[in-house]
Amino acid sequence: MSCFSSKLFHFQPVLIYVPLSSISLLTVSLSLLLIISIPHVKQLQTPTNLLLLSLAVSDFFVGLLMCFQILLSDGCWILSDCTCTLSVLLDYIITSASVGTMVLISVDRYVAICDPLTLRYSDKVTVRAVVVCSGLCWVCSLLYNSVVMKENITQPGRYNSCSGEYVIVINNIAGVIDVILTFIGPVSVIIVLYLRVFVVAVSQARAMRSQRSGTFLAKKSELKAAKTLGVVVVVFLMCLCPYYCFSLTSQSTSFSVTTIPLESWLFYFNSCLNPIIYAFCYPWFMKSVKLIVTLKILRSDSSETRIL
Repeated sequence: MSCFSSKLFHFQPVLIYVPLSSISLLTVSLSLLLIISIPHVKQLQTPTNLLLLSLAVSDFFVGLLMCFQILLSDGCWILSDCTCTLSVLLDYIITSASVGTMVLISVDRYVAICDPLTLRYSDKVTVRAVVVCSGLCWVCSLLYNSVVMKENITQPGRYNSCSGEYVIVINNIAGVIDVILTFIGPVSVIIVLYLRVFVVAVSQARAMRSQRSGTFLAKKSELKAAKTLGVVVVVFLMCLCPYYCFSLTSQSTSFSVTTIPLESWLFYFNSCLNPIIYAFCYPWFMKSVKLIVTLKILRSDSSETRIL
């Protein structure tokens, strides 16, 4: 017995595969440009940019993951059960790591804008600290989701009702814990921190305009970074909330990979929007793209390029 594969009209593959493939290619390409730029150009290796690098890594994998999801557009999974297990596990890991990175970005902006009195920002948020926190974020995401999907990993395809289908079943308790740890808790922290950042940023901007700014105020560059990253955070939440709201309202604890819902595609599309936001808001990103496209990055002294 095999799963039902919908027969698409001759024009439907064009309407489905072409846009989704284009988004996947664009996501991978733009994310890869960022992944190359930040580690290569020394001037870009700041704590905030390293957090963007972590986010770009997750966006890159999302772009690759979309290739697998495009295969499901006709309703059947044509690859092995192990491959499907790996793709779903990667999906969960990326989601958790992205949420964790957004929390770190919010903390970074909170320290830079709201707590400038005790020590300088560079003394509190170092490159080493960010690398450690980002690494722990990915490791914890890997371990956590491996435990949540333990039964599905040890016995791939155990919940399939027919050939060409892959269904993941998660324990009710594990499902509730997952929603709390990867959605409700982190999103609450992000919203609270960024509301505080917004209030302080507005008051400091007014102080600067009235020429009463002193050394205790955050730099204009920090305020600009907070604004840009605020856009990234808001767009992320807008794309993530439908994904988890569906999980909260759904009465089923199973997830069928052969029926990818619209809210999942919205979450994937967010990974394409992130580098586009950087392109509009960060001049250094376009300069680094030009450096790569023109192959100037191959020069021995390219890492010393002044790009800010």
